[in-house]
Amino acid sequence: MSNLKIRNYELLPFDLAAKPIMEDYLRLLDLDISDYTFASNYLWLSNGSGFYSIIDDTFCFFLLTNGDISMLLPPIGLRENIIKAIPTCFNLMVYNNNSNMNTKIYYVDESIVNEFVNELEEHTEIFDLLADYIVERALVDYVYETSDLIELKGNSYSTKRNEINKFRRIHPDHILETLDVEKHADGILELLNKWISDRMKYLPADQTEQFLDGIFSERSAIKRMLSAYNDLGLIGLVIIDNGQLIGFTVGEKINSDTASVIIEKTDFEVLGCAQYVFREFSKVLFEKYQVTRINVGDDMGFENLKKVKMSYRPSLMIPKYVIYKR
Repeated sequence: MSNLKIRNYELLPFDLAAKPIMEDYLRLLDLDISDYTFASNYLWLSNGSGFYSIIDDTFCFFLLTNGDISMLLPPIGLRENIIKAIPTCFNLMVYNNNSNMNTKIYYVDESIVNEFVNELEEHTEIFDLLADYIVERALVDYVYETSDLIELKGNSYSTKRNEINKFRRIHPDHILETLDVEKHADGILELLNKWISDRMKYLPADQTEQFLDGIFSERSAIKRMLSAYNDLGLIGLVIIDNGQLIGFTVGEKINSDTASVIIEKTDFEVLGCAQYVFREFSKVLFEKYQVTRINVGDDMGFENLKKVKMSYRPSLMIPKYVIYKR
């Protein structure tokens, strides 16, 4: 992929070579949001064109779409530099883009939004501020205490415990293994294909197109995960029963205390497998990596996914915002 030149800024391809650079800047910010890692963006950008540039001593991550650029994260770095870089990045997008439709910054943490707005209010009247930018609350990340996911105490978790016990009773000879790409890649892809086929059987006709669009991105992300698993420093767990891989989950540490779950798939027809592998992965993250909180990302606006994530009783829900240029 070639570099982009916009005004005096050179935008470099967002590839594996960008990993140590981005992570140096991420350490200066140290947030718990699942989107603020190199690996999650690298995996889910597998069908897009990503670029980055260092602007005002921050790491600025851009998505190129039909010639227009937007930002998949706010500038990353020291907070005082982030606030300075945001207008610079907007000016860059306005200069390059055909319209303001794509001139926006996604997944902005609430604390960054507050500091950005406060900085603007010091220099403008409030009506001037509203004339230049729109700030919209979008999605939330669901964060859990690792101990809650392991212990599953109380009546609200009784269904989860029953599903796990049923799985263990029906599949007493199952095996849990640390994900090894050379050993498990074929089984993971076979499971993914089966999962897609099973889901299609029960999918309402009016949801087919949306599902196919989403699964194309997810399939690409899983293939990229398998090709770059070790380079990305990911953490994975697989579950095998009767020689068949029936579930896998992959995550990473966001910071010293918090990990995220990036991708998880289990056999749609094996009851309790999803609940079981989630609990066992929580144990691995706690015992081996000293993780005390687990972020499972947002619900992408899907009501069924929201219900599942709420059923695990999040201890924290982290709002994420989009900043638009009027």
